[in-house]
Amino acid sequence: MILDYVERVTALSEMQDIWSYHKEVMATYGFNRVLYGFTRFRTERSLGDPQDLLVLSNHDRAYIRPFLDEGLYLNAPMTLWALNNVGVSSWRQTDEMVSDGSMNDSSSRIWEFNKRHGLGAGYTVSFKTNSKRSKGAISLTSVPALSFDEADRIWAEHGRELEAMSNILHLRLSSLPNPDTGRSLTTRQRQALEWVGDGKTTAEIAAIMGLTSATIEKHLRLAREALDVSTTAQAVLKAAFLNQIYIVEE
Repeated sequence: MILDYVERVTALSEMQDIWSYHKEVMATYGFNRVLYGFTRFRTERSLGDPQDLLVLSNHDRAYIRPFLDEGLYLNAPMTLWALNNVGVSSWRQTDEMVSDGSMNDSSSRIWEFNKRHGLGAGYTVSFKTNSKRSKGAISLTSVPALSFDEADRIWAEHGRELEAMSNILHLRLSSLPNPDTGRSLTTRQRQALEWVGDGKTTAEIAAIMGLTSATIEKHLRLAREALDVSTTAQAVLKAAFLNQIYIVEE
């Protein structure tokens, strides 16, 4: 299974196609609800602008909207665990902490929120990163809820495969531009930023692209606005972080 998974995920070029395939595979193992999140803009106090987060999920809207839009994810027990750890954690540990009163009130309320939406046992995989600004994790669970014993039996038998596939997914998704982000650039904006990144002046870019300098300035201004930054240098850096420039067009 793992070889089939690697071949398929590395062959697919669209983020949504990769995500759809991953969801199908996870469901065959008994985890039919999957939530993936990744940021490149983490600070000590924040995970960055929510618009810059890459979040993919097949949870019901009634669950995912308040979880994301109301910022519940920021205090969710497994988010807090993932931010400070690398590897795998069973949700059983969280349930035990809530039961014995060692979980803080905010996280305990979110755990109860999960239960009200039919979630029970699950596992979270937190990915290793080479940047203190980046962090990614994925949670696997099921509706109807699995018991902790059922989830642990699945993980005991298939955990290594599931963790390996989750890591492969993360490496693949984090290398792709997100087509649904509000930070998307037009082709002209992307090309102009690429030439800036290559050290070209506005006049040189205008000559290369066959446009006027005023038009190039307009594309760069609109790129700065789309990326919500102040300078063109910041735009080049942020676009690179978001995989919005130097991309291969199919």
